[in-house]
Amino acid sequence: MTKRKTSRTTPVHCKFLPVQKHSISDRIVQQIVDLIASGAVKAGDRLPTERDLCERFSAGRSSVREALRCLSIMVILTAKVGEGTSVAMDGSKFLEKVLEWKIVTEQHDIENLMEVRVALESVGAASAAQHRSDAQLKRMNDLLLKMEHSTADARQFAGYDLDFHLELAKASGNSLIEDLISMIRGQLARTIAKILLLPKEIPSSLKEHKAIYLALKKGDPEAARAAVQTHLNSTVQRYRRALGEKKLSA
Repeated sequence: MTKRKTSRTTPVHCKFLPVQKHSISDRIVQQIVDLIASGAVKAGDRLPTERDLCERFSAGRSSVREALRCLSIMVILTAKVGEGTSVAMDGSKFLEKVLEWKIVTEQHDIENLMEVRVALESVGAASAAQHRSDAQLKRMNDLLLKMEHSTADARQFAGYDLDFHLELAKASGNSLIEDLISMIRGQLARTIAKILLLPKEIPSSLKEHKAIYLALKKGDPEAARAAVQTHLNSTVQRYRRALGEKKLSA
């Protein structure tokens, strides 16, 4: 008889901490994700029973079930009749979901997110200059025209701004860059919309977007990279000015 792996039959024993009484299921999810991300719980490990988790989290069964259901939907956990709930075996999907969860749920410093965005979009723009299609180039040009016609409406302009950057990410041909930029840009959307309310910011932003487009049209990777860096570094400076003048919050 083949001996079954211990990790699949014996519940892992980690220090699950009692959680606050508000957003209990979200906090349970965060604890489990952090344990997996740190390596304390590994792919294939079986979690304690529902009853044990309730005691360890000092939480009700409905909160624990909701947390486990959420993680199962995200393909971080798998639940099988007779075997309990285990950490999913597909590591690549797991890492993607953990990253997505942490970006969406955690509070991040706006400037740190912007710095990450500069790095990602610079690489993406250089790649887009080499791989963009004529159709993608046309869509970005159409978005520039819409931006030109919405300079009096900061919220609408910000929407077209977002669409432009997402189209740029798609043109890179790298789906991971596209996903990461989409998540990070989504976290920054409200802040960027507020920045654009400041005087002269929209004309400057529009000029920078046009420079990015021209570099892409020429198929010049280094020029595209530089144009994106100039634009995003300027956005950071706008944020700092806005923070001082308007007391913007993340």
